[in-house]
This record gives sequence, structure tokens and C-alpha cells, in this order.
Amino acid sequence: MIDIRLLQPSDSLEALTALLHTAYASLADQGWNFTAVDQSVDVTRERLAGAQGFVAEWGGRLVGTVAVRGPKPAGEAYIADPPPPLYTTPGTAILSQLAVHPDCRGLGLGEQLMDVAEAWAREQGFRQLALDTAEPATALRNRYARRGYAEVGGVQWQGKTYASVLMCKPLG
Repeated sequence: MIDIRLLQPSDSLEALTALLHTAYASLADQGWNFTAVDQSVDVTRERLAGAQGFVAEWGGRLVGTVAVRGPKPAGEAYIADPPPPLYTTPGTAILSQLAVHPDCRGLGLGEQLMDVAEAWAREQGFRQLALDTAEPATALRNRYARRGYAEVGGVQWQGKTYASVLMCKPLG
């Protein structure tokens, strides 16, 4: 049985970072250098700062994760870049680092992680949830669209080999 729970201070950020690398390897194979492809443990820690992390655990190992947080302060960097206006809009939560281990794909775990993140954002009083993904990643974009996320803009993150699409979903 897969258990989805809050990320705990006792959870290994090394194991979480390794999960991200494994989960994002197929995207790297397509030439997309998502941050999670090769981020360091320190970057994992930075990306979780101010966020609520969730993990999926199966047989004592981490097999999925997602993070969600409130809007960024306008002057705070988003990884290395200034955040797009959507990410600083009051009432907006930001979803990031959604990952499922390849051994667990096809079990609906990604959907369950998104359900948990959306529920958390709603419970915190956020009015909408935003995310970004690679513009050429049509399967990911279609997946988010099926969940009610609409494309609302774009951004070119520094050092990325692709343009990103900003997507947003109302949490009414």
C-alpha cells in the first residue's frame, strides 16, 4: 500500500533528491533540463523552503512527491529567476516538484499527489493553484488541462532548453 503523507524533518532530502532525479530522467532524455533532473540536495532544500512537501512512501522508500506553497514575495528569486507575476499574486499557491518513481507510474499516484496538494491549498484559503511546465511537454500540459488547469502565459527560465507554459486552476 502506498501512503501519502506530509514531508517530515526526519525524511532524507538525499533520498528525496534521488527520487526527483530518477523521476525526471525520462524528461532529460527528451532534452528538457528541468531543475529536478540534476538539482543538488541544497536546491531541494531551497525549493522546499516555505512550502509544504508531501511524499508517497511504499515499502519504506519514497516513490512520489509534490510541494505546494503560497505566493512568492516579488523580490524573492524562484530558483535563479525573478518569479513571474502569477507566482506573486495574492491568493495563489504554487505547485512544484511533482514526481513519481518510474516503478509506480500508471497507478494514479501522480493524480493522488495533485489531489493532496490541491486540497492543502484550498484548506489554506488559496483561491487558485499555479504551476509551470515545459511548453513542448504536450503530455504533461494535457494532463494538467484535464485537471482544470488553463494556460495563462509563458516564461523563459534562465538556462532552460525550453520555454515554459504557466498554468492555473481555480480552487473554488
